[in-house]
This record gives sequence, structure tokens and C-alpha cells, in this order.
Amino acid sequence: MDQASEERRRLLAKVGDDLWGIELLRFAIQQAVADLAGLGGMVHLGGPGHGTGLRLAVTSGLPPAFTHAWERIDGNGPLAPARAFRDAVFVQVSMANAVVGIPQQRASGRPDGSAAEPWSWPVGTTMVAVPLPGPGGPIGALSVVTVSAHEPSPAQLAFLDTLGRWTGEHLSKSSAPPSGSGLIGWQEQSIAPHLRRDLQAVGTWDWDIRTGDVIWNDAMLAVLGVDPDTFDGRIETWTGIVHPEDLPWVLADIDEAIRAGRMHSTEYRVCRPDGTSGWVRARGRLVVDDNGEPARMVGTMWDITKTHDDLDAVTEPGPSSAERAAVERASRIKQLTRALAEAVTVRDVVDASADHILPAFGAAGLMLTFLESDHLRPVGFTGYSQEFVDRASRIPASGKYPIAESLRDRTPMFINSAEEYIERYPTTADLPAAGGKKAWAFLPLIASGRPVGSCVVSFSEPRRFTGEECNLLTALSGLVAQAMERARLYDREHTRSQELQRGLLPRGLPCLPAITAAARYLPAGKDMEVGGDWYDVISLSADRVAIVIGDVMGHGVAEAITMARLRTAVRTLADLELPPDELLSHLNDLVSELGDDFYATCLYLVYDPTTRSCVLARAGHPPPAVVHPDGTVHFPDADPNAPLGAATPPFETVEIDLPEGSLLVLYTDGLVESPALDIDQGIAHLAKTLSGTTLTGTPCRHQNHAAASDSTRLRCTVCLESLCDRLTAALLPGRQGTADDAALLVVRTHALPNDDMASWPLPDHPRAAGQAREHVRAQLSAWDLDDLSMTTELLASELVGNVVRHAKGPIHLRLLRSNVLTCEVSDGSLTTPRIRRAADTDEGGRGLQLVSAISHRWGTRYTPGGKCIWTEQPLDPACPAFLTDQCDLDMYDLLNE
Repeated sequence: MDQASEERRRLLAKVGDDLWGIELLRFAIQQAVADLAGLGGMVHLGGPGHGTGLRLAVTSGLPPAFTHAWERIDGNGPLAPARAFRDAVFVQVSMANAVVGIPQQRASGRPDGSAAEPWSWPVGTTMVAVPLPGPGGPIGALSVVTVSAHEPSPAQLAFLDTLGRWTGEHLSKSSAPPSGSGLIGWQEQSIAPHLRRDLQAVGTWDWDIRTGDVIWNDAMLAVLGVDPDTFDGRIETWTGIVHPEDLPWVLADIDEAIRAGRMHSTEYRVCRPDGTSGWVRARGRLVVDDNGEPARMVGTMWDITKTHDDLDAVTEPGPSSAERAAVERASRIKQLTRALAEAVTVRDVVDASADHILPAFGAAGLMLTFLESDHLRPVGFTGYSQEFVDRASRIPASGKYPIAESLRDRTPMFINSAEEYIERYPTTADLPAAGGKKAWAFLPLIASGRPVGSCVVSFSEPRRFTGEECNLLTALSGLVAQAMERARLYDREHTRSQELQRGLLPRGLPCLPAITAAARYLPAGKDMEVGGDWYDVISLSADRVAIVIGDVMGHGVAEAITMARLRTAVRTLADLELPPDELLSHLNDLVSELGDDFYATCLYLVYDPTTRSCVLARAGHPPPAVVHPDGTVHFPDADPNAPLGAATPPFETVEIDLPEGSLLVLYTDGLVESPALDIDQGIAHLAKTLSGTTLTGTPCRHQNHAAASDSTRLRCTVCLESLCDRLTAALLPGRQGTADDAALLVVRTHALPNDDMASWPLPDHPRAAGQAREHVRAQLSAWDLDDLSMTTELLASELVGNVVRHAKGPIHLRLLRSNVLTCEVSDGSLTTPRIRRAADTDEGGRGLQLVSAISHRWGTRYTPGGKCIWTEQPLDPACPAFLTDQCDLDMYDLLNE
């Protein structure tokens, strides 16, 4: 062990200044853990002048479930890192006591919100901690979790002490301005003692270039004056603190450091949120991924305001005329930075660039292009005609165009006049006149080290670009490039989300005899992902209709996929003719199998036009609104049960009677609930909006609505579309920025006329088949459907014969006429018939094969007294059976064009 410690001590001596920030701390942890044969380690940072709190900077080898509770600890508390930092001594405590002072963490994802179990360690596990010394006292503490209950050996203690001092020394070195920083030698010597005396704790930062996320320690927050409770961990927050006059060249240096793979080192001014300002020095090292592409930048930052104050006292510089002239431009650049940080879509980026870049430079035109394959495609422009943009719609990236050359070379190109353009690019000499511009700045857009497009800033008069303007435009192109890349990713994902949402919802609602329906889906605000709200209308046997609406809790692709699975499951279960309570029980099992993170609400109802009744069940979903023909509104009083995934079957069902022309209004909670409105108030608002909605009072955009008959107006889809618009306008004024999506489904019910129904009881005797044929023949003759008589007689005879042979009475025969002819035979048996393949020598077993062959559709459903076997045959699709007179036919065609 002594030899191992000595080897690691020699390793520390060989490590130079290549390690910075978090990489340096991670290296120190790994050496400490290896020397003690520990399980893992942590580094907490703090510092004089930054309060008594310690913030977790980096971990290694320890599970996140454990380290989450150690992210911020009290510097005056009993924990090992706090004691080592506070007393500047080695500390060792048992892990049985290590969590004293750590508040219990809530278990993430638990629906009951219960507290997590305390973390358990093997008996004898301890935590050791050593301070990280700095010029003015400890700047942090390094701690290791080890399974040994014994104190480290003298050699190990010596190595830990050396490692702590080495780490603190290297962190402190990063706080001293390096040679070549631009300070004059005698000035640097004169102020160095003041700098060392007033230097505050070193800030460390870790920036993920691809996502824009940054990690700061407490010292970094203090240097920039950011409240840790409000820090959002975004690079835009950092750049927003940089002084507007310094921001362009700071961003240009960062961009160049990423391109060249060199160290980023610069000084600049900051404008802190509390109104104070100061100077800081930042140094950062680029970290690449396995493919050599830029991935992160890690580094340090420290306050050098005192240094600049001393320099100002010596030189007494005064404001130059150039600085005064640039105040207005700096203000516009600051506004541009803020606008680009807030831009979400490509259109937002184009508008922000046009609104702030053009006035700042007196430009007349701007065009942004994306690099797609080997072409540049314009995605936004201002100051150009559409004809000119169409002509430049696909510019070859390899062609001899200034916009393409600047991107290939990754170098801005400035052309001062049309004559210069024609001289340099004679093959496209007609473009200046076609675009109406006489000077151009062609700026390549480079994001994360790779080209993404180009920006063209053009002027209506010749212009001699100054060095300051060239530098500023180059720096601004980096801002625009980052914003464009984020916006393109957003637009792409947003388009995919919309396509996914449209693909998962019904493309259109079916036109059925029993109902007329209209629906709306309203997504949440533009910063939200695809939602989980859904609805469907499903045709069942005997003209019955299943109507369903649901909401998967949460937003995102996972929730949308869950919604699609539920919608598919509902259609499959509905085809089995399951009652609402049984169907919800199966859905509950499906959602439960998905895991504890998935929950959904659902309302499922079945409307029977032959009885004008509706049976519904719901799982955590708001109740439907029922509007009677006289305009009264009520909500069925039914137990909502718990949401799917948390419910305990059986589900309660409610049966309600619906007079002809009643309205069913189904909706998700996003329609009636918001942060400013609870769900009960929203439902009351919905009832008030629906109150008085009658057949004649329903608003309709169709000009012939008032002249149509009542039967036609009942089936007017335009009326329901207008009602949907009225409800969404009243309940969701100003949809922008809402936190939840919403679905709305409005259904008007229609009863099947008594003249279109006929039923007869049949004896449980072989002669029942003959009687069934006689009833069918007579009824179809009365309905003028003699063409279907032979087929229907055969179907009825076969079904009745099967009941007599294999089931039991009582037997009933029923015929229904709508857009199809339905033939039903019911009996008192629960045995479900199934088609089987009959062998050549079998005398029976071919009856259902015959039924399947000559009917359009057939199936079985259970009834309270047994089961019902049904068949369907289509009638003339050009003439729906529920329309009778020529006036109704004309209006039907007109309203449904």
C-alpha cells in the first residue's frame, strides 16, 4: 500500500496544467478512491465570502439516488465534507451517522408521494474527507466512501493530504492571470499583491455545447451574481450577463476556440442581475467525443474587477468617441441577443434577425439559408421579392456563388459594390440587379463546429465595411447560427409531433344512422410536446355506437404511444361487444402493465338507437354533458372511479335515456381546467355555455339551415362544427401558452324509427326456421326490399336452426332497417358459436361458413338473457335509409359536400 501511494504521488508530480475544472476534480477523486480501495467519492466546493454552504461539484462511483441528497449541504453542519472544509482537518465518520443532517428526499415518481427509504450501506462502511486548501483558506472538500472501518494507514493519510493540497493548488493556479494576458509587465507586478489578496473563490463551469446546459459551482454563481434558486442552467443565461459591448467578440472567441480546438481564454465585463457590474476572466478547455467532434467545454472563472480598478487608477482612461458612437448599436445587439435566446421557431429567428440586425447596420435586406444535402435552401428573408427568392431556391453548395464559397471556406465575405460583385462572379452578374442590392455581407453559419447554413445581409447602396463592422457581423453570425440550429431542431420535432398526433387521432368521424358528430383537438402551447388526449367513434352491431374519449397523463412521445395503444385496444375490445365496465377493466390491466409512471382517464359509452338509451362508465374522467332537446343541461351522477392504472375494478355503470335529438358533449380536462380555473368552475362554465342549445337555437354557418326540415337539421354536421367553435372560443380564449392539450367531441343522437324495426318470438322447435322465413319474407316485402329476401331468409333460417340444435330458448327474431339491413336471432344460451373448418366427411359444421359468405358482416354479442347472433347486409349507399323525402335528400347532399 505504501508503494502504491508513492506511485500515485509521483503521478501527481507528472500531471501538468492540462487538467482543468471538473476534469481536474474527477481525476483527484479517482486517485483518492483507488488509494483507499473505496466505493466512490465526491468533491464539494465553497469558499470565503460565499456563505457557509457547500455545493456538490462532481461525483464518481456513487449512485445518483445517494448523491442527490448531497447536492447542497450546510457548511456548519455535522457532515464529513462540512467538517473537513470548516476545520481544515482530516475527518472520518461511520456511514451509519453520515446522513445525519440530510433531509429525507421524496421518492420521485411515486403516486402516493411517500418518502424514500434511507440509503443503506454494509456494516463498517465509512466516509473520509480532506480539505482542499486555497490561498485564503479551504475552497472545498474531497470525500471518499470506503468499506473499511479502520483509519487509513499513515502512508494513505499522507497521500490524501498531498492530494488535497495538490488539487487546491491547481484550482488556485487557474485563478492567476496567465502570461501573455495583455497586461503590461510593470502594471501586473504592481497589482499582483492586491489581486492575490482580494481574489475570491474560483468558479468552475461545465458547458454541454450540444444541449446548451451548463453546470456551475457556488463560486461561479457568486462571481456572476446569480441566485442559485433561480438559475436555470442554460448557456443563454450566461451570455445574457455579458456586457452587450463585449458579447460579440466573446462569442467570436468561443466559436473560434471550438473550431480550432484551442484553449478559450478571455476577459470581459459582466452586468449582474442586481445591477452591479465587474470584470471576469474565463478559461476553458474543449472536450471532444469519440468521433472527435466538440462535445463540452470545461473551465474556470474568477473576478478580476480589482485588477481593472487598479489599472484605471493608474491610466485614468476616458471614454472614446467610438464607444459613444457604438452605444445605440450595442443596445440593439443586446436586444438581438435576448430575442434570439427567446426564439423557438425558424420564423422567430428570421424575425428577430431582421428586426435588430437591419436597423443596427442600416441594411436593406436579409436572407437565411439552411444547408440541405449539397444545396442551400432559403428559409427566411426580408427585403427581397418572392420571385428572386424562388430563383435562389436551390443554390449548389459546391457552386461558384459567394454565399456558397463563404460557407465552404467558413470565412465571412464582404462585397462593397455591385461592380466588385460582377468582377468577382461574372457568371452570375445579373443577380445584383435582380435582387436590387449593391453591397453584401455573406456570413457562414457554423454551429457546434459544423456548417448549418448562411446569412446574407445586404444594402441598397455601395458600402465600405469597417473592421469593426466586419468583426461585429462575424460575431453575430455565431449567435444566429446557434439560434437557427435550435430552431431547426424544434421545427423538425414539432412537425413530427404534429404528424404523429394527426396519425393517432381519427382522420374523420364516421357518418352513422344513430349519431351525428363533430370534434376538435387543441394542442397545448407551442413549447409543449405531443399530447395524450384522444377520442373515437366506433360502429357496433344493430346500429349501436361506442363513443370514447380519454387522456393519458403527461406529454411526450411515450404518452402518445400509450394513447395509440389504448385507442387500438378500445377498438379491438369494442368489436367483441363488451359492456363498458368490462372494457374499462381490460384497459386498466393494460395500463397497469405499462408501469407506475403511466396513468390515463377514460370515458366509454354505448348508445342504442332502438331503445334511445346510453350506458356509460368512466375511469377518472370528467362526466359528459347531456343537453336535452329543450336546452336543459345535466351531468350524469356516476362514480368516476380512479384513473386507469390505479383503479380497482369493477367499474360502476350508469344508464340514461336520451330523447331524439339530444346532445352528448365529451371533453378532456384541458378544456375545463387551467391554473387559474379549477375543474368544477370549468364544468359550470361549460354548462352555462351549453344552456339553451336547442335544435332551432344551434348556430349554423350554412345559409339554408333555417329552411331545412327538423330531421335534416338534426343531422347537420355544420351545426355541430359551429357549436364546437363556440365552445372552444368560450372555454379557451387565447389558446397560446396553455399548459395542457384539450379534446372535444360533440354527438347528436338519433333514434331508430319504430317503422324500421320488427321482431317476433319463435318457438323452441324445428318449425321455428320456417316461421322465421315467413316473417322475413313478409317484412322485406313491406319495406320494398324483396331483392334481399332470399339471402335474408337463408340467413335467418340457418341462425334459427343452429339455436334449435345447439342452444336453448327463448328465441327471438329481429329485423332493423337503416343504412344496412340487420337480422338478429337471440336465445337464452351463453355459448358463443365459432367458425370451424369442416372435413369432407362431416355432415355438419358449414352453417356459419355459409353465413359469413353471404352476409357483409356478422358477429355475436351477449345480452342480459343470453346472446344474440347478428348479420348485416348493405342497402343502396347512395340513398341512406334514414332520409325519406326529396327535400331531405337535397339538404343532406348540400350540408355534407
